[in-house]
Amino acid sequence: MPRLTPTTVVRLASTTVALARIARGARREPPLATAAHRAARASTASVSVVVPARDEQDRLGPCLAALTAEPGVVEVMVVDDESTDGTVAVAAAHGVTVLAAGPRPQGWAGKTWALQRGVAAAAGDWVVTLDADTRIKSGFIDAAVSSAQSSRADLLTVGGRFDCSNTAERFLHPAMLSTLVYRFGPPGTRRPPRASRTLANGQCMVVPRRAFLATGGFEPVSHSLTEDVALARHIARGGGSVRFVDGANLLDVIGYGSASGAWTGWGRSLALADTTPVLSQVADLALLWAVVAAPLPRILLGRGDLLDALL
Repeated sequence: MPRLTPTTVVRLASTTVALARIARGARREPPLATAAHRAARASTASVSVVVPARDEQDRLGPCLAALTAEPGVVEVMVVDDESTDGTVAVAAAHGVTVLAAGPRPQGWAGKTWALQRGVAAAAGDWVVTLDADTRIKSGFIDAAVSSAQSSRADLLTVGGRFDCSNTAERFLHPAMLSTLVYRFGPPGTRRPPRASRTLANGQCMVVPRRAFLATGGFEPVSHSLTEDVALARHIARGGGSVRFVDGANLLDVIGYGSASGAWTGWGRSLALADTTPVLSQVADLALLWAVVAAPLPRILLGRGDLLDALL
């Protein structure tokens, strides 16, 4: 048993908080599955898929190929955010609708403006937004939309399985991702966290188009670079229903391609700086330092104790 010094008390408290958050995973909702949802999907509801894209010619093709083969989709729309490569040509070659996002108004980030334009122009009752690096499997759209319908979600986001291309990224990516679980608990639990701790995944979002636009769509979070989490917390604060479901069986996401790419990519959003108050960020950093970062170095330096070994 470690000696109860002030440092140990802090470490024990941090461990207790982290374990309490992780334990919520015992009550996670089941993952998306095609058979369970195909019958539940309301046949009268039409679905549009919106893909915001900027300089995505190398990744867009496989995404669109899967979408155009998916049943139950009335349109697939690529919203081109002023690409300088062959993104538009790739989209046109797949026979999908191409919409130019156009110059974004002051105060809008590029992706939120592209998403807003796409949702506003879509024809479907429901809109599924997907990033260009996603790869759906057959039945995914039915499963995602029917899950949103059955739960009456104002926003449903789906987490996929990351396809990391090399060993270094396979270690680094989950290491980064797990820090979010320590900070906020696992997503998709039956009892959603309070609004300020809500998480979301902007790689796949599902919204009821008319109701979503009636409340402003992406405009309330137009400036945010972590628009998914900002939108989820905005909706939750207003009393709306926000859900995050596990779609790893039906949705793949192409990784960054290298450890350096993962480090840079995660570095842009991991702190959630534009959606999380500074004091909360400081508390999160202290918890991660005590529970995740420090134990192994302490053991290697010969200063570790039983708590470090358990962590």
